[in-house]
Amino acid sequence: MDRAGLTDWLARYEQAWRTPGTGVLAELFTDDATYSTAPYETPHRGLAAIGAMWEAERKGPDEAFEMSSEVVAMEGDTGVARVHVLYPAPDDAEGRRNRKRREYRDLWIVRLDDAGRCFQFEEWPFWPPDQDGQVAAGGPG
Repeated sequence: MDRAGLTDWLARYEQAWRTPGTGVLAELFTDDATYSTAPYETPHRGLAAIGAMWEAERKGPDEAFEMSSEVVAMEGDTGVARVHVLYPAPDDAEGRRNRKRREYRDLWIVRLDDAGRCFQFEEWPFWPPDQDGQVAAGGPG
């Protein structure tokens, strides 16, 4: 795999997040892929578990966000990308728009097979100190 292959995979990942359902995950991940949402979290294993985590974590395919990514390293089947995600400020209890947007910076370690599908994904999420963040815990170890 090369940088162009990983760049393409990152674009398809974002598109999949914006697509209804989780059927498209089979185009991104192998059947037995592992997906870790943080370095010490137990990974989600297999397409069904990854799909369940996606559906639980996103508000839906029409969720508003901006995502940018940059490949920072690639060697063999393993790539590292820096990802920046911005969500618009949520409304408060009275329906007024809060001023503060949610933002995340991540490092993604992505291992791709020869067909360009991910078989091991590890996310290292970071968020500003004045913003609460929480990772999506994996299944049993």
